[in-house]
Amino acid sequence: MMRLPQFRYRAPQTLEEAAAWLAENPSETHLVAGGTDLLPNMKRRQQTPATLIGLRAVSELKRIDDRHGLTLGAGLTLAELVADRRIRESYRGLWQAAAQVATPHLRNMGTIGGNLCLDTRCTYYDQTYDWRKAIGFCMKKDGETCWVATSSPKCLAVSSTDTAPMLQALGALVTLVSSRGARQLPVAQLFANDGMRYLTRQPDEILTTIALPPNEGWRSSYKKLRRRGSFDFPVAAAAVAAKFDGPDIVDVRIVLGAVASRPLESEAAASLLCGKRPTEELITEAAAAAGDIAKPMDNTDFELVWRKMMVRTLVRDALHDVCGR
Repeated sequence: MMRLPQFRYRAPQTLEEAAAWLAENPSETHLVAGGTDLLPNMKRRQQTPATLIGLRAVSELKRIDDRHGLTLGAGLTLAELVADRRIRESYRGLWQAAAQVATPHLRNMGTIGGNLCLDTRCTYYDQTYDWRKAIGFCMKKDGETCWVATSSPKCLAVSSTDTAPMLQALGALVTLVSSRGARQLPVAQLFANDGMRYLTRQPDEILTTIALPPNEGWRSSYKKLRRRGSFDFPVAAAAVAAKFDGPDIVDVRIVLGAVASRPLESEAAASLLCGKRPTEELITEAAAAAGDIAKPMDNTDFELVWRKMMVRTLVRDALHDVCGR
């Protein structure tokens, strides 16, 4: 049986209190909301914080504001998002992404903020402590070598969040709060293409809200590749958001998931579609352009060559989805 390491648990009642406690020792403190990713990682000794700050009692993180677009509290569970009619009808791609995370039990616990900040994954990292010790550990935790590509100067663990690619495609903004103040940035700027330092969020910052812009004229879709129909993390994904003026696309974002250490946006694919009426040939060309930037590594399920090929299919299907509605 894998047991949790010892840690101190603190349960703030307000965001101000949480930020102050986090500022006391941010390098040795982790935030926990649903705990569906962090607690299993702690059992495998992938993360061993001295203190956990639980956010479940912080009511500011559970609000939804629909006065301008839709602003989501980071503490909302994925199940709450899936059950919300406004998301299902107006931000369908986000609804699809949230609905495909894990299982109903885990969606009841896991939060949208937690899924955005999900740890990167790798075959050589997501193992028990003894398994990792037997190979001399890896660069991401306790070792020096990235076993995916032994000459790589950085960790190549893969981004496995479902909601981040879709939120990036929708043009969402996140708010980060600390005892020093608050800042807002696009979801795209929350991530870095480094399996170890994959977030630009500072250790003393709390992700508090995700702001979705008004959706007038926009349609969105999320497509995911995984071995099983539930539970599994994505091994490739495509998020598409397109704005229409009649039958013509006037703006579009195409973002790939699970093919790098961060979500990847294909500006080349988008440029092929902007200002045009989508046709089957144009959709196929855009899907191929999006697939060109996908360079998956051999660090998750399925053969990497097939995963790369499937990116085109996922993008094509997502484009068909938004163009067909």
